[in-house]
Amino acid sequence: MRRVVFNQKGGVGKSSISANLAAISAAKGYKTLLIDLDVQGNSSHYLGFDINVDNNKNVAELLNQTVGWFSVSTPIKSYPQSTAFDNLDIIPSSPKLEKIESELERRYKIYKLRDALDELEKEYDRIYIDTPPNLNFFSKAALIGAHKLLIPFDCDSFSQQALMTLLNNVSELRDDHNPNLEVEGVIVNMFNAQAKFPAQIIEDLKGIGLPILEPYLPLSIKMKESHYHQQPLIHLLPNHKLSQSFIDLFATLEQTENVAVS
Repeated sequence: MRRVVFNQKGGVGKSSISANLAAISAAKGYKTLLIDLDVQGNSSHYLGFDINVDNNKNVAELLNQTVGWFSVSTPIKSYPQSTAFDNLDIIPSSPKLEKIESELERRYKIYKLRDALDELEKEYDRIYIDTPPNLNFFSKAALIGAHKLLIPFDCDSFSQQALMTLLNNVSELRDDHNPNLEVEGVIVNMFNAQAKFPAQIIEDLKGIGLPILEPYLPLSIKMKESHYHQQPLIHLLPNHKLSQSFIDLFATLEQTENVAVS
């Protein structure tokens, strides 16, 4: 199962959600891979990788080897790197992503990530893909290569407008490139249960038929602590309310997956 976590709006928690769901997947016994396609490298840093340290086993090098007549092909399975957590590997980001984007786009290498995922899927039970906060070459490549899309959402009016734009863009991309891509659901993040406005926005989204996943992820300073310690919540604070919400959300996704398989 290949899930892409994407929203064109920044600050909605893509990296936090990607890394924590991947960590829970691994803790549950699934061999799990996280791919970081965001040049900022937040999910890479979260799992203990410094993207500014020279490392030729990153996602930029994986994609860049498809460019050029004399490029040397490195086996795809050599790119995943072990993390400090059992069953959890990562293909980290790199600042080079920014440099190679125009060349990859010019040479129309938009399907190369999908080809790599086809190979990696033989080695992993679950693959999560973190993406940049815009519809660029890398996020498009992830949407083309994924099976399911998870959309983080932070309950404000700007997010609601961005969500509608995102869904239109995804619909067009699905029609042109990946007809099997499924919008698995909207993940409500940084939810304030005491405020009326977020609940109203959620009801509006439900009213137009969007799949809103439950439980909602509550706002908590513990997420920043988790980032600081470079430990996903299931390892740092397994009994915290936010950790339990992530665990329950993962269970919701797995239940949906099991129903689809059956």
